[in-house]
Amino acid sequence: MVVAAIDPGREKCGLAVVDEDGRVLEQAVVATVWLEDELTERVQKFRPERILLGNGTTSRTAEEDIRTAFPDIPVEIVDEYRTTDDAKIAYWKANPPTGWRRFFPTSMQVPPVPVDDFVAVILAQRYLINRG
Repeated sequence: MVVAAIDPGREKCGLAVVDEDGRVLEQAVVATVWLEDELTERVQKFRPERILLGNGTTSRTAEEDIRTAFPDIPVEIVDEYRTTDDAKIAYWKANPPTGWRRFFPTSMQVPPVPVDDFVAVILAQRYLINRG
């Protein structure tokens, strides 16, 4: 099973494609206005069986647009509880601090880039773990 997961937002969205083993096939932060185009590319490339949508900011609008654009792919709303915190941890694991920043706990640092894509990965991985 392959799923596409979206962390919807007003200005930007996290987008991830994850396989049934939790392996990340692709992740990106995309402008909300381009979400449908970006998702279309991933749907054509990876053929996800399901689209997961975080229940946070602008999820209702995103859900309507996605269901309309992809009527043949089931859309499921998933809980985003504490995903931003988990995404920050995942970001620092993937991008360990360097220089003087390595001496400060990452829990006290703010990632220098948006982590919406890591949120999307976490949404997908949680879904895949919990569906079994």
